[in-house]
Amino acid sequence: MASRAFGIIASPSTRVRVEGLHDYRPIGAFSFLGRFRVIDFPISNMSNSGMDRVMVFIAARPRSIAEHIGSGRHYNINSKRGKIQLLFTQNNNPNDIYNTDIAAYQENREIIARMHQEYVIITPSYMVFRQNFDTLLEEHIESKADITMLYHRVENAKETCLNCNVLTLNKQKGVQSIDENLGNAKEKNISMDTYVMHKELFLDLIKEARKESSAFTLADIINMKASELDVRAVGHRGFFAAITSLKDYFYANQNLLDFDRAQDFFREDWPFYTRTNDSCPTQYYEGAKVNHSFISNGCLIEGTVEDSIIGRNVWIKKGAVVKNSIVLAYSLIDEGVHIEHEVVDKWAQIKHVKELISTDDKPGYVRRSDIL
Repeated sequence: MASRAFGIIASPSTRVRVEGLHDYRPIGAFSFLGRFRVIDFPISNMSNSGMDRVMVFIAARPRSIAEHIGSGRHYNINSKRGKIQLLFTQNNNPNDIYNTDIAAYQENREIIARMHQEYVIITPSYMVFRQNFDTLLEEHIESKADITMLYHRVENAKETCLNCNVLTLNKQKGVQSIDENLGNAKEKNISMDTYVMHKELFLDLIKEARKESSAFTLADIINMKASELDVRAVGHRGFFAAITSLKDYFYANQNLLDFDRAQDFFREDWPFYTRTNDSCPTQYYEGAKVNHSFISNGCLIEGTVEDSIIGRNVWIKKGAVVKNSIVLAYSLIDEGVHIEHEVVDKWAQIKHVKELISTDDKPGYVRRSDIL
């Protein structure tokens, strides 16, 4: 069924901004759980669903994500008739209001129009979840809806997903409106920016959005036409994370330290693919203490690690303490250093500052390649 659809992995809206990490790479290239990149999850969902034509839209700083995706062969997509295609927005406008997903689609309209598949499935590059798109496409076709959207019901919308859209639904799960999450209610239907529709309808919406406003997004034009089109919503269950802030990124990683949650998310019948790196096993020295943490390959652990995610080739020296933190690849935590609730970017060294402690609701950030 999913072979009747091609996939688009969209860049997040310009209002999504992750402090610090975003200065160096797009969200899709963010390290996740020390092993994956965020982009791995939507591509793997499409691959596991039987889709073999995937377009990845990249708005800015493309190097890291282009290097990671490469030919796309590690995503188990058929190499003869399948393809992962990276599409760039050539004319980024200095005013962010013009840098919309619709502008990117319009710029690549001819490529989209040439796709021979009947349907398109669009999903974002800044959310982490598991979804069988084959099942979703089948449900869409059977319902005879014009557009099917995916949403996730949350009970903490005042604190999370603040830069996401929310859906107002009627009793039949029809979408009445798409609005911004203003953080004014705990329970909200968070739009997962995932859409299923006929390719020709998608092309028509791009055209209409450009006529209506240069600032329109796909969500804007669907919201405007919700009363004319049959737009249905399908609820998602299971692990879901929208990475729209440093706090969201921090907790998306931390939440999967929970064994039961991680076991439910990572399943043998639904593998998440990533580019692999050959490196030595991590070495744990005498006196090292590690508890409730993910430790990647190639690390040297001499100190204490608790409730943390440690990326590849990180050196945590003797007497160092890392708690409730995310330390990205090639970083150094020197002797006697104590950090808590920190996100330490790649190649950073914490040597002279012996204590770096942030709060649970506002994690700190150490810049890439910085020395403290």
